[in-house]
Amino acid sequence: MTSSSLLGSAEPLQNAFDAALVDLDGVAYRGPHAIPTAPAALDAARAAGMRVVFVTNNASREPATVAEHLTSLSIPAAQDEVMTAAQAAAALMLESLPAGSSVYVVGGAGLRTAVTEAGYRIVDSAHDGPDAVVQGFSPDVSWKELAEASYAISAGARFFASNKDLTIPNERGTAPGNGALVNVVVTATGVEPPGAGKPEPAMFRLAAQKASASRPLVVGDRLDTDLKGARAAGYPGLQVMTGVDGVRDAILAPPEHRPAFLGLDLTALAMAHPEPRRHGDRWTVGAATAWVAAGRLHVESDGDGSADGLDPARAACAAAWATADYGRDVDVESLPDLGVPSSYE
Repeated sequence: MTSSSLLGSAEPLQNAFDAALVDLDGVAYRGPHAIPTAPAALDAARAAGMRVVFVTNNASREPATVAEHLTSLSIPAAQDEVMTAAQAAAALMLESLPAGSSVYVVGGAGLRTAVTEAGYRIVDSAHDGPDAVVQGFSPDVSWKELAEASYAISAGARFFASNKDLTIPNERGTAPGNGALVNVVVTATGVEPPGAGKPEPAMFRLAAQKASASRPLVVGDRLDTDLKGARAAGYPGLQVMTGVDGVRDAILAPPEHRPAFLGLDLTALAMAHPEPRRHGDRWTVGAATAWVAAGRLHVESDGDGSADGLDPARAACAAAWATADYGRDVDVESLPDLGVPSSYE
């Protein structure tokens, strides 16, 4: 996968890849409701032979709880089709901390279960002299827990984090994420923990192992976690427009955040994806052409015949990325209206 352009697939993605590693919030659901097209799209992908693993940076819920939630939204899921940041954190700890070690856990039931299943002994406070502290998100995390973690780490305990997302989008807006709470402990101790969740590649590789996948595709809405993690793991990523980041973000994405494919939503799995073609200083995708002149991005389309209307966006990404990779600036104020439906931006 090159950094300067999107990939193409002559067959639907659900036929070209053997597993989809699917983010949850902003991809499968948004707040308390399923993305309207998600249940049928995932059913169709499974019917085509694509295996599905849901990958979430939320470490507070156990896999069975996540699976039950998805099933209640008409997205049937089994416990072993869920990969959480809590499971990734436990796997990360096992790389350097022997099973049987004592651990102080800051987080919810999902993290406590994952740590226990990895063979660690959970202790209740810094007074117990834990060998390590692991921190994951839970809306119930208190000052007392953050203080106990700080005391233990200052006394020599190892420090691990399930993930370092600074924010969490929800139905009410944007809230502090686990990374913000981890930074409280970092401020108190001066110790920066390794993170296990997205965008670290280990989480995607563990999810691919769950699916026994040789050709996995990552599906996400956030460039800085889902798509960055996909590139770090060496897997192609599909960016959908039902969550945090949209077409404008994709056009301006640095190389390490760029998706391999663009789609409006999970129905993109059932579609073939045209590959951008270069002709001199211009890039074409279907009937759409894009180029950058004097730092300004230009896009023309002679009646977009693509199934999702995203060919102008695909051409725009190819032109903007190629320009950026040559060390030239693209004027962000010049980005044109690419006709993406407002419900996806």
